[in-house]
Amino acid sequence: MRKLHQVAAAVGAGVLSAGILYGTGVAGADTGPHGHPGSEPENIGLLVGQIDDYYGAHQAADGTWEASPDSPYAHDLARIEAGAKRDIARATAGHGHGRDQGGHGGHASHKKPAIVLDVDDTALLSFTYERATHYVYDDATWNAFVSKADRPAVYGMPGLVSYAKDHGVAVFFVTGLAEDLREPAVLNLKATGYDTPLDRAHLFTKDKANPPAYLGDCATAAAWNCTTVQFKSATREHIEADGYDIIGNFGDQQSDLTGGHADHAYKLPNPTYFVQ
Repeated sequence: MRKLHQVAAAVGAGVLSAGILYGTGVAGADTGPHGHPGSEPENIGLLVGQIDDYYGAHQAADGTWEASPDSPYAHDLARIEAGAKRDIARATAGHGHGRDQGGHGGHASHKKPAIVLDVDDTALLSFTYERATHYVYDDATWNAFVSKADRPAVYGMPGLVSYAKDHGVAVFFVTGLAEDLREPAVLNLKATGYDTPLDRAHLFTKDKANPPAYLGDCATAAAWNCTTVQFKSATREHIEADGYDIIGNFGDQQSDLTGGHADHAYKLPNPTYFVQ
């Protein structure tokens, strides 16, 4: 489920600077169903203003909303990516830098190192859509937006992918996009500098009509019942079964990261929506 994530208080407190959204809890007598205290929520008008400031929101000449590469959002991404590069360097040290070579973190391993990335707001930035629709999601308008294949890259992420590949790390994408949006996603990733294989063995979508066998516990051609966590964690497990050690998993939602099957998880900031 995709919905506006009200995190203005977290933004104001600087929590996003660490690249992690805190705020989960157990619902009880004085909390709401999402774990927030039962007091008056943040005013949505103020929240939108804080999100604008965080992204450095501005409008281009044609009225299109854009984020700024000098924004607090971009600076937070840069810190996360710098840490991820250090982790990649450590994980591949002493194992050569050729493609499909490498081990893990100073101990012998016969598995090939890999990283996994979500697509929406991890590899490709959808702030233009979120701001233009006032953070209200609609299947038809979203699909039309993605189909244009003209989203910008999330700041720094093509460089992170190149860095990983230079260190012999394979790159995979696991996205909640539907299978019929595969082509525009691939075109968009290529156009924004992701110079890495983007075939079906490296980019995994939600194929509800023909779900893979490894999702058999929650999906068949007759019914798709996989949660985001089930879909993404099972796909990571499938990648591992193909002989890879996932040294880093990158996502803008906690549901991109929960479920294990990765040595490190990197939460990119995204205060505009929440995916369960």
